[in-house]
Amino acid sequence: MSSLFKRTHMCGTLTADNIGEEVVINGWVAKRRNLGGIIFCDMRDKTGIVQVVFNDDIPQELFDRADSLRSEFTAGIKGTVKRRQDENRDLPTGEIEIFASDLVIYSEAETPPIYIKDDDVVDDNLRLKYRYLDLRKKTMQDSLTFRHRIAKTARDYFDEQGFTEVETPMMIKPTPEGARDYLVPSRISQGNFYALPQSPQMYKQLLMVGGTDRYMQIVKCFRDEDLRADRQPEFTQIDMELSFVDEEDVMSINEGFMKKLFKEVMDIDLQTPFRRIPYDEAMERYGSDKPDTRFGFELKKLNDKVSGCDFRVFTEALAAGGDVRGICIEGGAEQYTRKKIDKLTELSRSYGAKGLVWIKFADEVSSSVNKFFSPEQLQEIGDVFGAGRGDLVLIVSGSAKVTFDTLGFLRRHIAGEMGLLDSSRYDFLWVTDFPLYEYSEEEGRYTAMHHPFTSPQDDCLDILESDPANVKARAYDIVLNGVEIGGGSIRIHDRALQQRMFKVLGISDQQVEERFGFLVEAFKYGAPPHGGLAYGLDRLVMLLSGRDSIRDVMAFPKNQAAQCMVSGAPSPAGEGQLDELGLELKKKRKIEE
Repeated sequence: MSSLFKRTHMCGTLTADNIGEEVVINGWVAKRRNLGGIIFCDMRDKTGIVQVVFNDDIPQELFDRADSLRSEFTAGIKGTVKRRQDENRDLPTGEIEIFASDLVIYSEAETPPIYIKDDDVVDDNLRLKYRYLDLRKKTMQDSLTFRHRIAKTARDYFDEQGFTEVETPMMIKPTPEGARDYLVPSRISQGNFYALPQSPQMYKQLLMVGGTDRYMQIVKCFRDEDLRADRQPEFTQIDMELSFVDEEDVMSINEGFMKKLFKEVMDIDLQTPFRRIPYDEAMERYGSDKPDTRFGFELKKLNDKVSGCDFRVFTEALAAGGDVRGICIEGGAEQYTRKKIDKLTELSRSYGAKGLVWIKFADEVSSSVNKFFSPEQLQEIGDVFGAGRGDLVLIVSGSAKVTFDTLGFLRRHIAGEMGLLDSSRYDFLWVTDFPLYEYSEEEGRYTAMHHPFTSPQDDCLDILESDPANVKARAYDIVLNGVEIGGGSIRIHDRALQQRMFKVLGISDQQVEERFGFLVEAFKYGAPPHGGLAYGLDRLVMLLSGRDSIRDVMAFPKNQAAQCMVSGAPSPAGEGQLDELGLELKKKRKIEE
């Protein structure tokens, strides 16, 4: 075996400026072609592909070695860069090629189970099973490099702003609030469990009590919940907490971070400050607390226009305390046929809507409720939206939640179908003034919309217990193109106020002690006013790189069943391990019984 060839250049970095130079590259064989007397070999590394030529000027032994190359062999090549006669404009290195003078084969490879090319269409589970092969694709390497640049920019920026990066524990006390915890059994303290953190929330607050002043961390978090395109059981946050600040301080610092990030990573100049929308306005206008503002289709309430009509679906919704709302799709009358509207109706049902009423404005006004409304009445409804010829109005009735959820989904879904989601446009905004509480019908009590340490707004302190539905929080989310990329709040630092919050949430003193006792104890010794924010790093990378799933920006993600296809995790534990932990599997015991 020949010794290692010391690399001088990466494959994808060679240009016409290197013509005449002797270079050494290392990588994988992407493709080999023997044309009789001349062998062409495409060599690939994480930076790209370059063509290598073995011609009959080289020794026969070297030519024979080159002829033995196959796809995905790893090799090192020495040679001279020359101008390529048949320039390949599809390759960044298409102006040049390397005329080889030596070759070392580091390892051979069997035929891979997936093609190593960016445009290969392959089942996701197969891609994830052979992720180490999938990662050889330039798009995947670009994603990892892009993620690295975002993480580095974050560290650099927050360091410049006086933040200290601090690691918080991975094994913590289970706190049954929010999503399910992943539990870790203790061998030393059998019968007890650690939890993997859903976020470093309480520890970063303790850091503020400890005088750290400004903390940040790029940290793994874990939630045992159902998966989707932008959700994984383990994910990464850019997490921060600051002392002696209010909302304006936190927002300003993070607008500065976004401005630096977009400039350094994407060479885009963002305009700050970002637009701000109160939660109630976001819901009324867009049906979402993370509105996409790159297009119109804003919601309008139609209660006054349909009150007293003969259409029972509307009147029953109003009688039950619900609403009738709609959106206007400019230019949608012709594009959305009855068949397409029927598909929208079916999609709407999953959001609780019982149906979808439509009105088309063409030469004549037509509607799915023609027999209940005159043309003049339908036009009056259209006038609420400023609807004109060629427009389509879609209407949903029901509870506020149903109308918001359904129309919020429809406006973005339809915008996507109509090609209105401009990927080159970045609409940032802050959503503010969230409700502090939300009522859980299932639990029969109020729960914290964010978490129980979020501070209420000062002018809501008098109604904290008497009118919880109308208490606003000092909370804020940063939204980009209809996706929440980060969220945070000003925290409660006063012990008496924290106790009031726990009481409204129905958390007893005993439960407080069991779940949050160490934080409450710390607050006895002087807690500064503090607040923070956390970004979903995976989601941020996905959005900025134009990918459709966070799995495409993670090295080794789980599949839809939360399985690691590479390693086979989760997998059974051995009997010896279970005995050491003092555990017996309930499922196995039932089978034996």
